[in-house]
Amino acid sequence: MKQYSASLVIMLSQSLCIDIYFGLCPISTRPKRRVQHFKMRKVDLCLSSEGAEVILATSSDETHPPENMIDGNPETFWTTTGMFPQEFIICFHKHVRIERLVIQSYFVRTLRIEKSTSKEPVDFEQWIERDLVHTEGQLQNEEIMARDGHATYLRFIIMSAFDHFASVHSISAEGTALSNLS
Repeated sequence: MKQYSASLVIMLSQSLCIDIYFGLCPISTRPKRRVQHFKMRKVDLCLSSEGAEVILATSSDETHPPENMIDGNPETFWTTTGMFPQEFIICFHKHVRIERLVIQSYFVRTLRIEKSTSKEPVDFEQWIERDLVHTEGQLQNEEIMARDGHATYLRFIIMSAFDHFASVHSISAEGTALSNLS
């Protein structure tokens, strides 16, 4: 009497590989065969080259526009024009799952991040709030490991600053795109 085997193996690792093995074959005659391999690629979802867009900013300077935060260039930045709070909204144009955020800024004291999973930039819920450490002469580099990071929009609110002006040099959101907005 022959023995048969059927198996489904899902391996999740840092690169989020999902391997599916399925075989109906006698155990003693041949090894399991690989049917399909899927790889879900983690990317920086906040890059304009990945489709992200700054759709609102409460201040804009001709020399340092809000788009600079997501252009991938470490030499560019967005600057506030005084008075707080200041905010900006990033649209992903798709449903995403964010696992890690990195914000590089200067003079930001308190930062609140809200998220929305709506098709329009409405119904934001508070997600993260942080008091950042003042770093004289160097960029603040705030890394946040995200929980429940499903979003279509992120709203960043600079509640207060260490000076009259603050700057945001880059916003990075490591994660995966789940589906397009439909």
